[in-house]
Amino acid sequence: MSSNPVAATVASLMPRAKEELAELVAFKSVADFEQFPRGESEGAANWVADALRAEGFQDVALLDTPDGTQSVYGCLPGPEGSRTVLLYAHYDVQPPLDEAAWVTPPFELTERDGRWYGRGAADCKGGVIMHLLALRALKANGGVPVTVKVIAEGSEEQGTGGLERYAEQHPELLAADAVVIGDSGNFRVGLPTVTTTLRGMTLVRVQVDTLEGNLHSGQFGGAAPDALAALVRVLDSLRAEDGSTTVDGLTGDAEWEGLQYDEEQFRADAKVLDGVGLIGSGTVADRIWARPAVTVLGIDCPPVVGATPSVQASARALVSLRVPPGVDAAEAAKLLQAHLESRTPWGARVAVERIGQGQPFRADAGSPAYTAMARAMAVAYPGQEMQFAGQGGSIPLCNTLGTLYPEAEILLIGLSEPEAQIHAPNESVSPEELERLSVAEALFLREYAAG
Repeated sequence: MSSNPVAATVASLMPRAKEELAELVAFKSVADFEQFPRGESEGAANWVADALRAEGFQDVALLDTPDGTQSVYGCLPGPEGSRTVLLYAHYDVQPPLDEAAWVTPPFELTERDGRWYGRGAADCKGGVIMHLLALRALKANGGVPVTVKVIAEGSEEQGTGGLERYAEQHPELLAADAVVIGDSGNFRVGLPTVTTTLRGMTLVRVQVDTLEGNLHSGQFGGAAPDALAALVRVLDSLRAEDGSTTVDGLTGDAEWEGLQYDEEQFRADAKVLDGVGLIGSGTVADRIWARPAVTVLGIDCPPVVGATPSVQASARALVSLRVPPGVDAAEAAKLLQAHLESRTPWGARVAVERIGQGQPFRADAGSPAYTAMARAMAVAYPGQEMQFAGQGGSIPLCNTLGTLYPEAEILLIGLSEPEAQIHAPNESVSPEELERLSVAEALFLREYAAG
């Protein structure tokens, strides 16, 4: 790959890329300001803005989005009459979860076994660095042949929709001929992959109340309705015996056509314990890319340590539902709410609050931008043909952009391959993937300009 001037330039920039990623990872930019200081997110936003200004971007701005966070925008004008490409990433990250499970500190980029570890290294601060590398390589080899817009979101992981609503209010801002979303990943390290479908998501908080206050379980247990038991029962109703998601009225039998996911490889990627079976039916690809999936993200109830012998008066849970392409997320949210309300036992009072939503996405993989990306990836990954895959996660902005700019071609690439373990302790990025995908993006911009 180094025989290509763009690739050689990216290779020479990798030490700087590592330093910059370390700076960006150091910000604890979790967009949940009840848990993490707002200043950490603001610091990361300013870092991105400064980086764009240093590369000659114009109109760099920190956009105050309706959910109380900031997205960073900048525009790098290309030759007169050139196409416009929007590059997307997000600088906010998931919480580190169990910090004790991290081998090295989550907000300190650390090299180990050929990978760089840290929260956001792959998802998606590495995506910010990927965009910078691609643009720097082009500037060093004849210039950037298109107008480039960059948008770095500040609350993607929270699913609160700030950037989507801002874009709807300012539809001219992100208008582009093509969009490169740097927030997915290769199916496997070294296998160039473009993601063509995303599941959407709806997020609800469900609360069950049965008593005015907790009661002594010896004196009242057996007749007094236990809110925690009621919540457990209604949550259990969201799964069939084989673990398949069962929301009343929601179809769950679609099949995935395309790249398949070997079951044993999936078990290894997911680190499923020996003897524990996978859930659901159909192929693995069916289950994670084409069908709905419910997950209980958290439950508010007494912890085991310090628990008292009490019948619980109240309990609540946070529930997400991944929505496959072809299903409207708003309709799925209505079905989920109706299911939770109708399945709550014993006449317990139940309140369901919708707190986040994003539509699923399906790309047109036959568009000229995909042809340009295939040619670029063939250079960045010699001997490998670009693959098409789905992704079970959600990037709500994709559907918003597709609605606002129906003629725009949207491609999803990124650094979140299975070994990255995004959202989990010990998230990491492969520097080789960062290098190759930066080359691919740079060559894509050149190919797309010429097309």
